[in-house]
Amino acid sequence: MLSINDITPFQKTLIQWYDSHKRDLPWRETHNPYIIWVSEIILQQTQVVQGLDYFYRFITQFPSVSALANANIDTVLKYWQGLGYYSRAHNMHNAAKEIMAKHHGNFPTEYTAVRALKGIGDYTAAAICSFAYNQPYATVDGNVYRFLARYFGISTPIDSTNGKKEFAALAQQLLNLTHSGLHNQAMIEFGALQCVPRSPDCNNCPFKESCKAFAEDLVEILPVKEKRTKIRDRFFFYICIDDNGYTYLKKRSNDEIWKGLFEFPTIETPKRPMLENILKSEAFSEIVGKNYSIINQLPEIKHVLSHQHIYACGIHIRTNEQTDALHSCQRIRIADIHQFAVSRLTGKFLEKLGW
Repeated sequence: MLSINDITPFQKTLIQWYDSHKRDLPWRETHNPYIIWVSEIILQQTQVVQGLDYFYRFITQFPSVSALANANIDTVLKYWQGLGYYSRAHNMHNAAKEIMAKHHGNFPTEYTAVRALKGIGDYTAAAICSFAYNQPYATVDGNVYRFLARYFGISTPIDSTNGKKEFAALAQQLLNLTHSGLHNQAMIEFGALQCVPRSPDCNNCPFKESCKAFAEDLVEILPVKEKRTKIRDRFFFYICIDDNGYTYLKKRSNDEIWKGLFEFPTIETPKRPMLENILKSEAFSEIVGKNYSIINQLPEIKHVLSHQHIYACGIHIRTNEQTDALHSCQRIRIADIHQFAVSRLTGKFLEKLGW
């Protein structure tokens, strides 16, 4: 248990640093829980510098809970396009509907009610409640884990059950109960700007005199993780059809990556596909039929996701035969293709096609 003699100097040093170094970010200028929620969900998997434009675009299109709840999911996904991890957009849309139905359109103010919303975990609930309402809930994200692990010299893996409990308890002990939102913002910002993952500027750190990792040369070792992400290789073959100025897109409905997004008719293979084998395959024949001409072959693109490496290639063909498989797709004008929400990978193929 930390004593007041440990906590008070820590809090004071942290806020002094924050006052001098904090970035001017739009979600820090408001106590609107909806705006804070949107920013936190975007920043879960996106750097601030990349996320700003997406944030402004999303908030402009959906300025309130009701605007988001009443929007069509295809429109929501289109405005989320490029951010990846599209389950976040689905969850936000569902949560907005839940707020309208269960909370009369008012964003809930109690932690348990916020935490119960679709897609909101401990960190996001604490962030919303502390930033919007100044409630005493410590936020523990990757930046905070790193800062605390180094400062206190903690080697407990941050992705273990014990580690999560240990760091959550420590962050809560350190929390400035009078200025919870300010303290949490400062903790996150310190990890993002000062106590960075690689080669932090420890000599100019205000905590260097009391940081155990600095004293014991553990900065590059901490924090510790016990699990390694297992990467799965997948192979996609896209069939890009030109049917007299029209093409075909299919919405992904399976409950995995890119759910709800559109893509070209796709053949997934267990290993890197050979064009001659694809052209002879039953799957290709079911999609394209027999009457087609090849415009050109599309080279392979490697697309890296957190748990998957996707190797995608394809073929650009011309045909006016409409098979049963194509009837299950949407036939759209090529000129209108950018109105549809697609993954970044599909977007790369659109660039190669010049569409």
